[in-house]
Amino acid sequence: MNFKIEAYKRSVVTAAASLDIIQCSFAEANKLEIAITVSVVGPSLEPIAFASMDGANPHSRETSRKKAQTAASTRRPTGWMSPELAIELPLASSGLLTNVPGGFPITIDGVVIGGLGIAGGTVEQDAEIAQAALAAFCVAVS
Repeated sequence: MNFKIEAYKRSVVTAAASLDIIQCSFAEANKLEIAITVSVVGPSLEPIAFASMDGANPHSRETSRKKAQTAASTRRPTGWMSPELAIELPLASSGLLTNVPGGFPITIDGVVIGGLGIAGGTVEQDAEIAQAALAAFCVAVS
């Protein structure tokens, strides 16, 4: 019996780019005088980079990761779920998904190459920081 092995190529945000996005996010948080946590994941939800500012809330670690994973897996910013789905999807995914704003897909030329999650400020501040960080790298923010 002969088996055919096939492979495909997948674009993933690099560690270097992820660290640059984190630095930019920290700079934006400093402007707002808040301490944040930043998570960057690849398109398969694998962790690429993570950093927490001094004084960041410890709960922000998990929240930022879930925001990044939700944005990467759904290919849209967090906060889009209807009230019913906002409860059902996190439960059905064992808490993997979240509807809390502050997560954005990282997209290059229409291809999702990862997800960015910011936590530590208000949801509006988290979203503002994420959008500014991605815009600094000429990444489309949807």
